[in-house]
Amino acid sequence: MVSTELLPDLIPGLPEETGNECLTRFHYSTHRLAVRVCRRWQELLQSKEFYYHRKRTGYTQKAACLIQLLKCDSDPDGSKPVGPPRYGITVFEPVSGTWARVDPVPKYPDGLPLFCQITSCEGKILVMGGWDPTNYEAVRDVFIYEFTTQRWRQGKQMPETRSFFAAGELDGRIIVAGGHDEHKNALRTAWEYDARMDEWKELKPMSEERDECQGVVIGSEFWVVSGYKTDNQGQFEGSAEVMESETGQWVRVEEAWKASQCPRSCVGVGKEKKLFSWADCDSAIRVGVCSVPLGEWTFVSGSAHQGGPTGFFLVDQQTGKFNTIDGISQQFSGFIQSGCCVDI
Repeated sequence: MVSTELLPDLIPGLPEETGNECLTRFHYSTHRLAVRVCRRWQELLQSKEFYYHRKRTGYTQKAACLIQLLKCDSDPDGSKPVGPPRYGITVFEPVSGTWARVDPVPKYPDGLPLFCQITSCEGKILVMGGWDPTNYEAVRDVFIYEFTTQRWRQGKQMPETRSFFAAGELDGRIIVAGGHDEHKNALRTAWEYDARMDEWKELKPMSEERDECQGVVIGSEFWVVSGYKTDNQGQFEGSAEVMESETGQWVRVEEAWKASQCPRSCVGVGKEKKLFSWADCDSAIRVGVCSVPLGEWTFVSGSAHQGGPTGFFLVDQQTGKFNTIDGISQQFSGFIQSGCCVDI
């Protein structure tokens, strides 16, 4: 038998172009096995060019990757959970309606760092920062999850310790800005991370400090929405700062957000880049709101009141109609802290 490593064709007996298109149509869940067929398949499926080819031809799948509260053990009488809250990563596919749980980060097998940030890049999940769940100390860890291999790898640490910062993907780069340092001082610094090169590069700082801000990508712009200065604890700004990908310059936008309102995980983008809060859109999601844009739909979760059950919805971007997601199992019914869209 001839080894598949020595075969000149991607699929024996088929032209190269046809073989490439066959692999393009593989669902991402099959990639873990497909990369084991031969070295050529592995190199192709893990290449940047192949990922963007799948994306251009419409064979990637949009999914919401969510930092979700895990079901905890209860006291013997069942009255309340035991121990600190534990979070994991849940993947929801709106087209198929399927829910799945990503394997834990090896360094944190019992739960993610508290308040860590999640974003995506080229079909991968990136988890950054947060607090060590055992001692509540801020960490600078960076972890990348490859859906192709379904494995985690550790990236280069963030250059600065920061918590409650803005993060997002812009043209294949991860941008982080604002937040606060280990001494609770608000930050105005910003960095970009290249996940493939595993390198950090310092960017120009914003015009002012912004703690507990929210990162939003609109077209070729990275928005850092609201936040507050060190001396104005909890007094959220109504302004935002915008960085254009080509120039790298920050531009301040006044009255971009409702002053005094926390923007964390709930910023929506309307017509003409008008920002709004999803918490103001429906009485079922007044508290603990998380939103993730998914193309024609937006995934939204939240509760009607403090301590109430979490509701899950897909909102039609054209009509604004809230569609309840039914049939969710108990293990996926927990509070959603934050999330991002991943084109897998």
